[in-house]
Amino acid sequence: MTDYRRIYIPGSTWFFTVNLAKRKGHQLLLDHIENLRGSFIKVRKDHPFKIIAIVVLPDHLHCILSLPEGDSDFSTRWGLIKADFSRGIAKGESLSSSRNKRGERGIWQRRFWDHLIRDENDLYAHLDYIHWNPVKHGLTKNAADWPYSSFQRFVNAGFYPENWCNLNHNFEIDFGE
Repeated sequence: MTDYRRIYIPGSTWFFTVNLAKRKGHQLLLDHIENLRGSFIKVRKDHPFKIIAIVVLPDHLHCILSLPEGDSDFSTRWGLIKADFSRGIAKGESLSSSRNKRGERGIWQRRFWDHLIRDENDLYAHLDYIHWNPVKHGLTKNAADWPYSSFQRFVNAGFYPENWCNLNHNFEIDFGE
Protein backbone atom coordinates (compact mmCIF):
# COMPACT_ATOMS: atom_id res chain seq x y z
CA MET A 1 0.00 0.00 0.00
CA THR A 2 1.23 3.48 -0.81
CA ASP A 3 2.02 5.72 2.13
CA TYR A 4 0.52 9.11 1.28
CA ARG A 5 2.24 11.74 3.34
CA ARG A 6 1.07 15.29 3.30
CA ILE A 7 2.77 18.29 4.75
CA TYR A 8 0.69 20.67 6.79
CA ILE A 9 1.90 24.25 7.17
CA PRO A 10 -0.46 26.61 9.02
CA GLY A 11 -1.68 29.63 7.08
CA SER A 12 -0.34 28.38 3.75
CA THR A 13 -1.66 28.62 0.23
CA TRP A 14 -2.26 25.39 -1.69
CA PHE A 15 -3.09 24.24 -5.21
CA PHE A 16 -5.48 21.27 -5.39
CA THR A 17 -6.82 18.89 -8.01
CA VAL A 18 -9.94 16.99 -6.98
CA ASN A 19 -11.39 14.35 -9.31
CA LEU A 20 -14.61 12.44 -9.67
CA ALA A 21 -14.25 8.67 -9.28
CA LYS A 22 -15.53 8.14 -12.83
CA ARG A 23 -14.14 10.76 -15.15
CA LYS A 24 -14.67 9.72 -18.74
CA GLY A 25 -17.89 11.08 -20.17
CA HIS A 26 -19.22 12.38 -16.86
CA GLN A 27 -20.15 15.97 -16.15
CA LEU A 28 -21.56 15.62 -12.70
CA LEU A 29 -19.81 18.72 -11.38
CA LEU A 30 -21.34 20.97 -14.04
CA ASP A 31 -24.76 19.32 -13.77
CA HIS A 32 -24.72 20.08 -10.05
CA ILE A 33 -22.66 23.28 -9.98
CA GLU A 34 -24.99 25.05 -7.53
CA ASN A 35 -24.72 22.09 -5.16
CA LEU A 36 -20.91 22.33 -5.41
CA ARG A 37 -20.95 26.08 -4.76
CA GLY A 38 -23.22 25.52 -1.79
CA SER A 39 -20.86 22.90 -0.39
CA PHE A 40 -17.92 25.32 -0.54
CA ILE A 41 -19.98 28.04 1.15
CA LYS A 42 -21.28 25.73 3.88
CA VAL A 43 -17.86 24.33 4.76
CA ARG A 44 -16.22 27.75 4.67
CA LYS A 45 -18.59 29.00 7.42
CA ASP A 46 -17.19 26.60 10.03
CA HIS A 47 -13.75 26.01 8.49
CA PRO A 48 -12.66 29.32 6.93
CA PHE A 49 -10.52 29.46 3.82
CA LYS A 50 -10.05 31.87 0.95
CA ILE A 51 -10.54 30.77 -2.64
CA ILE A 52 -7.76 32.50 -4.59
CA ALA A 53 -8.67 30.89 -7.93
CA ILE A 54 -10.82 28.02 -9.15
CA VAL A 55 -11.95 26.22 -12.26
CA VAL A 56 -14.64 23.56 -12.30
CA LEU A 57 -14.67 21.16 -15.24
CA PRO A 58 -17.14 18.35 -15.94
CA ASP A 59 -15.23 15.70 -13.98
CA HIS A 60 -12.63 17.49 -11.86
CA LEU A 61 -11.70 20.84 -10.40
CA HIS A 62 -8.54 22.79 -9.68
CA CYS A 63 -8.28 25.52 -7.11
CA ILE A 64 -5.91 27.54 -5.00
CA LEU A 65 -6.98 27.95 -1.38
CA SER A 66 -5.41 29.92 1.45
CA LEU A 67 -5.94 28.82 5.02
CA PRO A 68 -6.13 31.14 8.03
CA GLU A 69 -3.06 31.78 10.12
CA GLY A 70 -2.51 28.90 12.53
CA ASP A 71 -4.68 26.48 10.52
CA SER A 72 -3.27 23.73 8.30
CA ASP A 73 -6.19 21.30 8.04
CA PHE A 74 -7.08 21.29 4.35
CA SER A 75 -7.86 17.55 4.41
CA THR A 76 -10.89 18.03 6.67
CA ARG A 77 -12.15 20.81 4.42
CA TRP A 78 -11.96 18.61 1.33
CA GLY A 79 -13.61 15.72 3.13
CA LEU A 80 -16.47 17.97 4.21
CA ILE A 81 -16.88 19.58 0.77
CA LYS A 82 -16.94 16.20 -0.96
CA ALA A 83 -19.33 14.70 1.60
CA ASP A 84 -21.74 17.64 1.47
CA PHE A 85 -21.76 17.62 -2.34
CA SER A 86 -22.36 13.86 -2.38
CA ARG A 87 -25.34 14.16 -0.04
CA GLY A 88 -27.01 16.40 -2.62
CA ILE A 89 -26.69 13.81 -5.40
CA ALA A 90 -29.22 11.00 -5.81
CA LYS A 91 -27.74 7.59 -5.07
CA GLY A 92 -27.29 5.23 -7.96
CA GLU A 93 -23.59 5.20 -8.80
CA SER A 94 -21.85 1.83 -8.97
CA LEU A 95 -19.84 1.01 -5.86
CA SER A 96 -16.76 -1.13 -5.41
CA SER A 97 -16.89 -3.70 -2.64
CA SER A 98 -14.43 -1.65 -0.55
CA ARG A 99 -16.55 1.51 -0.85
CA ASN A 100 -19.68 -0.49 -0.08
CA LYS A 101 -18.04 -2.03 3.01
CA ARG A 102 -17.00 1.44 4.26
CA GLY A 103 -20.41 2.98 3.54
CA GLU A 104 -18.86 5.40 1.04
CA ARG A 105 -20.37 6.91 -2.06
CA GLY A 106 -18.68 6.35 -5.40
CA ILE A 107 -18.71 9.96 -6.55
CA TRP A 108 -15.21 11.25 -5.74
CA GLN A 109 -11.77 9.75 -5.92
CA ARG A 110 -10.74 9.13 -2.33
CA ARG A 111 -7.65 11.25 -2.51
CA PHE A 112 -6.80 14.62 -4.00
CA TRP A 113 -3.62 16.13 -5.34
CA ASP A 114 -2.09 18.99 -3.37
CA HIS A 115 0.84 21.30 -3.92
CA LEU A 116 2.14 23.91 -1.50
CA ILE A 117 2.51 27.27 -3.26
CA ARG A 118 6.13 28.20 -2.64
CA ASP A 119 6.45 31.73 -3.96
CA GLU A 120 4.95 34.34 -6.26
CA ASN A 121 6.23 32.68 -9.46
CA ASP A 122 4.77 29.34 -8.35
CA LEU A 123 1.45 31.07 -7.63
CA TYR A 124 1.39 32.71 -11.08
CA ALA A 125 2.17 29.40 -12.82
CA HIS A 126 -0.70 27.71 -11.01
CA LEU A 127 -3.08 30.60 -11.70
CA ASP A 128 -2.26 30.27 -15.39
CA TYR A 129 -2.75 26.51 -15.28
CA ILE A 130 -6.15 26.83 -13.60
CA HIS A 131 -7.44 29.39 -16.06
CA TRP A 132 -6.01 27.62 -19.12
CA ASN A 133 -7.51 24.24 -18.13
CA PRO A 134 -10.89 24.52 -19.95
CA VAL A 135 -8.99 25.42 -23.13
CA LYS A 136 -6.53 22.56 -22.59
CA HIS A 137 -9.43 20.10 -22.32
CA GLY A 138 -11.15 21.48 -25.45
CA LEU A 139 -14.16 22.77 -23.53
CA THR A 140 -13.80 26.31 -24.86
CA LYS A 141 -11.49 28.21 -27.19
CA ASN A 142 -11.09 31.14 -24.83
CA ALA A 143 -10.59 31.15 -21.07
CA ALA A 144 -12.94 34.14 -20.85
CA ASP A 145 -15.81 32.04 -22.23
CA TRP A 146 -15.72 29.35 -19.51
CA PRO A 147 -18.37 30.26 -16.93
CA TYR A 148 -17.09 27.97 -14.14
CA SER A 149 -13.83 29.76 -13.48
CA SER A 150 -12.39 32.67 -11.58
CA PHE A 151 -10.78 33.95 -14.80
CA GLN A 152 -13.18 36.87 -15.29
CA ARG A 153 -12.52 38.06 -11.73
CA PHE A 154 -8.80 38.22 -12.59
CA VAL A 155 -9.56 40.08 -15.84
CA ASN A 156 -11.68 42.61 -13.92
CA ALA A 157 -8.80 43.08 -11.46
CA GLY A 158 -6.37 43.77 -14.34
CA PHE A 159 -4.33 40.60 -13.81
CA TYR A 160 -5.14 39.10 -17.25
CA PRO A 161 -6.18 40.73 -20.50
CA GLU A 162 -9.57 39.54 -21.79
CA ASN A 163 -7.86 37.83 -24.77
CA TRP A 164 -5.23 36.11 -22.58
CA CYS A 165 -5.75 32.60 -23.92
CA ASN A 166 -5.28 33.76 -27.50
CA LEU A 167 -1.64 34.23 -26.60
CA ASN A 168 0.81 31.35 -27.05
CA HIS A 169 0.73 29.12 -23.95
CA ASN A 170 2.53 25.85 -23.38
CA PHE A 171 2.00 24.50 -19.89
CA GLU A 172 4.15 21.49 -19.05
CA ILE A 173 3.14 21.08 -15.42
CA ASP A 174 1.51 17.76 -14.46
CA PHE A 175 -1.18 18.36 -11.84
CA GLY A 176 -2.44 14.84 -11.36
CA GLU A 177 -4.82 14.71 -14.29
